[in-house]
Amino acid sequence: MENQQDAVATKKEPLIGYVHSIETFGSVDGPGIRYVAFLQGCHMRCQYCHNPDTWKLNVGDQMTTDEILADAAKYRAFWGKTGGITVSGGESLVQIDFILELFEKAKAMNISTCLDTSGQPFTREQPFFDKFERLMKVTDISLVDIKHINSAEHKKLTQYGNENILDMVQYMAEHHKDMWIRHVLIPQRTDYDNYLTELGEYIATIPNNVVQKVEVLPYHTMGVKKYHEMKIKYRLEGIESPTSDRVANAEKLLHTADYNGYKTWMPLPKL
Repeated sequence: MENQQDAVATKKEPLIGYVHSIETFGSVDGPGIRYVAFLQGCHMRCQYCHNPDTWKLNVGDQMTTDEILADAAKYRAFWGKTGGITVSGGESLVQIDFILELFEKAKAMNISTCLDTSGQPFTREQPFFDKFERLMKVTDISLVDIKHINSAEHKKLTQYGNENILDMVQYMAEHHKDMWIRHVLIPQRTDYDNYLTELGEYIATIPNNVVQKVEVLPYHTMGVKKYHEMKIKYRLEGIESPTSDRVANAEKLLHTADYNGYKTWMPLPKL
């Protein structure tokens, strides 16, 4: 009886994640068809963010990793050889403990894992760095959003510099972790040839051929209504989406056509 009571007393409570929303048939958030869990919480305040309702921490639908995996498994037949689970945000790494447990369980089930991140929480300080190293071991591929290559401009755009974000990219590359690089093209913010050229040159220096794809994401205004509803000032009022010519120009300067690994990419085998 006493041993049973001790077991109950020491039983680990399930880890809870705060989920903003779920997309069951995601086709743009990583390779193949993917089950996408958008987690709640983000420290950055990007001027163009179209989901300001994801900023707050510790709110949203509470789910365990087992609940997400059980729900995701319903759609496994549609994933094929490259699909699987993507964790996005908000900023996914704000809930690194939850993602780590989720991905470790997913890889044990031979489910492909994809991390969608802007990298802002990254640090080589503990305890975060130890968790991040473990997370990378069970992450097949990452979608990394480089919001601006110039740190001062990055801070104007997001309220944070980019030094730790680029450090995260280098860590991933040095450890042969595949990634897609994404960049949002915004008139009067990121759509300048000198910055695009600099970003393109930076991406070309990323070692070990880990960059599988480079994407230009045209800025859009679909989130403006949320700002009005939440009574938050929208910083890009009056700025329209970039023209197709400017998107093509950005793709040329970022050399997006040179990164074709995604066409034949396959996830890591089961651990």
